[in-house]
Amino acid sequence: MDILDSIIIAIVEGLTEFLPVSSTGHMIIAQNLLGVESSDYVKAFTFIIQFGAILSVVWLYWKRFFQLNNTPAPDGAGWVKRILHKYDFYWKLFIAFIPAAVLGLLCNDFIDEMLEKVWVVAVMLVIGGIFMLFCDKLFNKGSEKTILTEKRAFMVGLFQCISMIPGVSRSMATIVGGMSQKMTRKVAAEFSFFLAVPTMLGATVYKCYKLIKVGGTELITNNLDTLIIGNIVAFIVALLAIKFFINFVSKHGFQAFGWYRIIVGGAILVMLACGVNLQIM
Repeated sequence: MDILDSIIIAIVEGLTEFLPVSSTGHMIIAQNLLGVESSDYVKAFTFIIQFGAILSVVWLYWKRFFQLNNTPAPDGAGWVKRILHKYDFYWKLFIAFIPAAVLGLLCNDFIDEMLEKVWVVAVMLVIGGIFMLFCDKLFNKGSEKTILTEKRAFMVGLFQCISMIPGVSRSMATIVGGMSQKMTRKVAAEFSFFLAVPTMLGATVYKCYKLIKVGGTELITNNLDTLIIGNIVAFIVALLAIKFFINFVSKHGFQAFGWYRIIVGGAILVMLACGVNLQIM
């Protein structure tokens, strides 16, 4: 993989990571169009450049991401509740993060095995797309006054576990989870972005650890140029994608993304039916 390949793949990552369209499906198409062969480094690259995408969320929501709850704690609250009250934002993120963290560690090998089945990605793209055509009608518009309780945060976390099926899209699963808890599309999308930070960071660190454990340190050091460029490109593109998505989904809902998923999934299925050998990074 040369620098141009890394730039194109990073653009795809930045564009699709936070949109409900499945970055995995797009990686399949990008990799095969570029003729990039699957390797340990290429697989690691797609995870490591998520760090750039993560930073875009922190950059855009700096004030909200590094916030403490300075309102008075409830009367009679013990020291534990007072601490949880002060760090309420991070506590809710942690609760939402737990289900995917536990399931990811327990089922990592199974998930990796599923990830290599391109037809699963394609089918889930289509199924998810059909669902998105109707999800705006299935859930009420929600209210800006909806309070993110511990129970609601945990429910969003459970929805995030569905995204471990390749092709579902982490963004789609968590946004739908938020809407099911009476959040507005905008609020659900923003919480999905916040939740992406610990989730994607955890997955990136874990994959890097596994690569280094099998002697991949040299692979990383020998490809620092593509890694640095990839992260910078993913950061810039993800910034633009997030701004576009929030404005678009607030006004128009998810139908357009539903049709897009169906087209992409259908294209992959047609390529498979025609005997094209597709591989996942």
